[in-house]
Amino acid sequence: MTATLARAAAAAPVAATPSIALADVRAAAERIRGAVLRTPLVEPQAIARIAGAQVLLKLDNLQATGAFKERGAANRLALLTARERAAGVIAMSAGNHAQAVARHASLLGVSATIVMPRFTPATKVVRTEGWSAKVVLHGETLAEAAAHAHELALRDGLTFIHPYDDPAVIAGQGTMALEILEDAGPLDAVILPVGGGGLLAGCAAAIAEARPGLKVYGVEVEGYPAMAQRLAGKAVHVGGPTVAEGIAVRDVGELPFALLRDMGIEVLVVPEAAVEQGIAVLAENAKVTSEGAGAAGLAAVLSRPDLFAGKRVATAVCGGNIDPRILANVLLRNLLRDGRILRLHLDIPDRPGVLADISTRVAAAGGNVIEVSHQRLFAAPSVQTAELELMVEVRDSAQGAAIVAALEAGDYIVRRG
Repeated sequence: MTATLARAAAAAPVAATPSIALADVRAAAERIRGAVLRTPLVEPQAIARIAGAQVLLKLDNLQATGAFKERGAANRLALLTARERAAGVIAMSAGNHAQAVARHASLLGVSATIVMPRFTPATKVVRTEGWSAKVVLHGETLAEAAAHAHELALRDGLTFIHPYDDPAVIAGQGTMALEILEDAGPLDAVILPVGGGGLLAGCAAAIAEARPGLKVYGVEVEGYPAMAQRLAGKAVHVGGPTVAEGIAVRDVGELPFALLRDMGIEVLVVPEAAVEQGIAVLAENAKVTSEGAGAAGLAAVLSRPDLFAGKRVATAVCGGNIDPRILANVLLRNLLRDGRILRLHLDIPDRPGVLADISTRVAAAGGNVIEVSHQRLFAAPSVQTAELELMVEVRDSAQGAAIVAALEAGDYIVRRG
């Protein structure tokens, strides 16, 4: 790392806009070698058939803590002075940055305090504590947790490790780009998710020097397009639930913003449904478990064929820390969207043999009934009828249409929902 960048890394918050050079990223790569996994780059053919593009996946979900955040944390912590190591470090995070700082502080024998909002899931707290960090639960929002972390840093003389607004962290994240370029061969584009912007800024800076002319895109989810709004000179308006909580950021990093603006990087905004589809496609077709943020790059490829059809592109599965229940729900919702699960509503006559007849018709068409709800008393329009809801597993939408046709041939009124 250059002397200018090393000095800037020790200051927080960032007061100037230091540049991130390829030399800084290469120095970070040497610094973190052995402490961070050099993750594989794979090219699943099943993904290519679905996406209509050659898609290379950088599997940073295989890092020890399940996310790319280790790169920046390891580089920043390696630059601590002897005094800073003795005093300890502090960070604010509700997720992957927390575990990354905790792990690499533990490896270096440095005490770490992590401030997390009170709503943080217990599993994330336990995992962070598992790396010997002291966890402080404070505030209802990330902003309140961050303010408290800065207060503790000043009070106790701790070094604050920012998740993305730090040049050393950005340079560390940029090491992913070096690995992609070394392993990928010819590329038309690199597509990376954007939360605070550290990963995209570091990788874009490295690519700009190492392979000039290679297109780099950022990706945000439609409910949280903060970086796209900032780059367009618009006021930031974000909010709402999203499966991509790892990039659900209101306040992007000022240093990443300045770097991306100066490099002219375009940030794409993808629908929430595309992110869910990305998670499901990765799980089913690449056998890769991804959190929402990690699937954002693939979501961009799937939802923007105008940009990526027929191209050779690389993207990062930047994290795999998804709640199993959320993953299960996403997979089921995708089956519904694809027509591989039918949700059927029927108003049926309340007489013996009707359920058997419906089951026979579904089975004869090759469907598998996986759930039945039968309501006589309150939901049916008449006391002489009942409402039936079926969940039916099918091969594809064509088989689903055949099942509906078989039921309608029996004079049942079928509504899909």
